[in-house]
Amino acid sequence: MNAADPQSLHGRRSRRVEELVAGLSLDEKLAQLVGVWLDVDREEGVVAPLQDAMQGEDVEFETFARHGLGHVTRHFGTRPVDPGWASARLAERQRWLMERTRPGIPALAHEECLTGLAAWRATTYPVPPAWGASFDPGLVERMARRIGEDMAALGVHQGLAPVLDVIRDQRWGRVEECVSEDPYEVAVVGAAYVRGLQSAGVIATLKHFVGYSNSRAGRNLAPVHAGPREVADTLLFPFEVAVRDAGAGSVMHSYAEIDGVPVAADPTYLTAVLRDAWRFEGTVVADYFAVAFLHTLHAVAADAGDAAVQALTAGIDVELPTGVAYLEPLKRAVLAGHVPEDLVDRALRRVLAQKAALGLLDDDYQPEPSGPVDLDPPASREVARRLAEESVVLLANDGVLPLGGAAGRRVAVLGPNADSVAALFGCYAFVNHVLPRFPDVAPGIEAPTLLDALRAELPEAEVLHERGTGVDDGDRTGIAAAARLAASCDVAILVLGDRSGLFGRGTSGEGCDVESLDLPGAQAELAEAVLATGTPVVVVLLTGRAYAVPGLLGRAAAVVQAFFPGEEGAGAVARVLSGAVNPSGRLPMSMPRSAAGQPYSYLHPRLGAASSVSNIDPAPALPFGHGLSYTAFAYSGLTADESAPAAGGSIRCAVTVRNTGGRPGAEVVQVYASDTVASVTRPLAQLVGFARVELEPGQAARVGFDVPLRLLAFTGRDGRRVVEPGEVVVSVRRSAADVVAERPVTITGPVYEVTGAERRLTEVSVRLLADRPATEDPS
Repeated sequence: MNAADPQSLHGRRSRRVEELVAGLSLDEKLAQLVGVWLDVDREEGVVAPLQDAMQGEDVEFETFARHGLGHVTRHFGTRPVDPGWASARLAERQRWLMERTRPGIPALAHEECLTGLAAWRATTYPVPPAWGASFDPGLVERMARRIGEDMAALGVHQGLAPVLDVIRDQRWGRVEECVSEDPYEVAVVGAAYVRGLQSAGVIATLKHFVGYSNSRAGRNLAPVHAGPREVADTLLFPFEVAVRDAGAGSVMHSYAEIDGVPVAADPTYLTAVLRDAWRFEGTVVADYFAVAFLHTLHAVAADAGDAAVQALTAGIDVELPTGVAYLEPLKRAVLAGHVPEDLVDRALRRVLAQKAALGLLDDDYQPEPSGPVDLDPPASREVARRLAEESVVLLANDGVLPLGGAAGRRVAVLGPNADSVAALFGCYAFVNHVLPRFPDVAPGIEAPTLLDALRAELPEAEVLHERGTGVDDGDRTGIAAAARLAASCDVAILVLGDRSGLFGRGTSGEGCDVESLDLPGAQAELAEAVLATGTPVVVVLLTGRAYAVPGLLGRAAAVVQAFFPGEEGAGAVARVLSGAVNPSGRLPMSMPRSAAGQPYSYLHPRLGAASSVSNIDPAPALPFGHGLSYTAFAYSGLTADESAPAAGGSIRCAVTVRNTGGRPGAEVVQVYASDTVASVTRPLAQLVGFARVELEPGQAARVGFDVPLRLLAFTGRDGRRVVEPGEVVVSVRRSAADVVAERPVTITGPVYEVTGAERRLTEVSVRLLADRPATEDPS
């Protein structure tokens, strides 16, 4: 076996890990289990939850890392720094670790990367709900690969994304970080992100394992009360797929406490589920300060040492963002016999194995600076543009859209988000996450506002602007001027929505939860005044969540939803309004009627629907999967497996979709399944497959799905995850509430227990046919 043989390389790396485990002192071992966060100045503002839990901000790298270091925390993402300079600085610190510490082990550098690398001048893509709205996991994978390539070029090894929390309550500020309310879509899209990032050599970190999004009343970091069936069948599923199918290299536990037990101290999830059942071999990293929170927030640990013992025992390998509990407190606990050193070695092996796999322990490893680097190249902007365009959702339209060239027309562009760059980005974008603490620093990326984009897109129109009011300042002084302008124009484009921020500094984002799902501030009053003019009004919502706007849906000429669409988002929305782009996004979350309906999911059982025993109808204003187009699509020829598949098999189904309108367009074909009778209550319908199909006018496609029945598995009364025989109804729908056609399928044989060895995701085949006459069925 030659030296270049991968097995030989793996063997050498494994031996190196064992040599280090045997040869490191306890101080050196613990140093590999923590990060260090430098350049954080608390006077500049909060950048992490309860960040006062961290050690003093004046820590010196050389002092902190004298025994070695596990992670460098957010070297690029803490303050605006030139990427080339910062890469050289990181390489310098890596060389110091290799040359000036006894272990000589480089650190892993990790960064936030949810909507692109969260660093100055880096491409900023749409937020995850936009990924969900696109129903295009292939494009999400391309985006993630580009993000990973940028990170790898700078010397970054690990990305803190994707977020796989399933949306449960839209009052929660972190909805903007989540893909969808449907766990299957979260799983498919999240796995695509993992594959893309890791294909570039950067470790993906799944967040937040588990239960975080199911907090009481939609409050951030609030208790979670979810039964084991809900946790297993809904909340854990996307993580399971990302671990088993996509091979995610790291998992970040959640801050949640589920039924009174903090996840950070719960070996049931961190070891029994993640390690024993799913065979996860990567690292579990702490969400920032969460080990200390076991003492300071949850009060299940007497002090930092007790917190460290509980977290390490449960299965947390690395304390982030810095060493509060896993250094001196954990050392004292080990020396006192409160925790065996074998558990330290267990975590250490995982950390070192990851470093070895990245080549950091190889004899010939040399950290190299990137040199001058363009983190926002045209190829990345093209991916950002396409994802933004595919994710715009047309909610309602009476025919006023598309606007066309608007030659000679007066167009009023109104509202607090019309001329706002920040309105394009989520709270983990560098522009909104870091730059508010540096008001004199330019964004570093080109990002026109929607007003700018509309003026460029409608050059023959007279585009006029009034702000009207702020996002949430309650200012009403400009409403009358906005209404007067609208009354004098041929059409009004009213741009409403959110301002994303951190910990109360926005209307959406981490720590920016809401009590009401009405539009913030005086925006509803602005909308009422503009609608009262009688001018056709196109409402554009730039938000991080779906707001309750039934009045706008019923009265505006058109309503367009864009979930923080990133640096190319303004142009994407403008092109949808003009008609240069045919809208094809679909709602990844139900659009509520009011906050009183929260928490809500379309995946409710029969008892969750409207009935005569209550005067409240929980149905949303618009359902999951809803979205309109400027063309029309017709379905025909739905077939479903008639061979009575066994419970451990799959259902084969197919349908023909045709573009019957006059424009090219994309249809999102959605396949759902429903259990007729089951041993526990089941959702009225659940998504089990989707395909995004591009069709020219008159063109048809036969779309085939092979749906593993494991997607219908649920936790039975005895706690086993099973697929039961019986009747299942397969349906094709335009949304969760709009059934086009359905077919019954009988599942045969004994109850099938899902063991976890199976592949979980459906394989979808799409076959485009040549143009056919409208009367000919290509099925």
